[in-house]
Amino acid sequence: MILAQASSGGGSPILLLMLAMPIVLFLMMRSQKKKAAAQQARQRSAEVGDEIMTTSGIFGTIVDEDDDEGTVIVEIAPGTRVKMVRAGIARRLDDDDDAEEYEDDDDDPDDATSQVDDNSEGPFRS
Repeated sequence: MILAQASSGGGSPILLLMLAMPIVLFLMMRSQKKKAAAQQARQRSAEVGDEIMTTSGIFGTIVDEDDDEGTVIVEIAPGTRVKMVRAGIARRLDDDDDAEEYEDDDDDPDDATSQVDDNSEGPFRS
């Protein structure tokens, strides 16, 4: 009788876990699909003249595109152009993004790099 009670009480946490796992997996897959669709929309919206950042972190400007091949020509420096697939575009750079993202906060009192002791001689002091 003790064996019957012990074995019947342990099944519900395992059953609950087995029911919860498909739900969690479904939600994770759904989130990934939304992110992938948004990334593809950003890649398709990039046009000639747009400044972009590639997935490898290279900044450049789209100077030509070939919709049949799905490629773009990106100028990464004056006179230096590379041909790449459109899927290599990580994001388009807007003027508003640059100003907000790369803004320096020099008056932040918590920033240790902004408080430099002029009398220091590097990492070694005498």
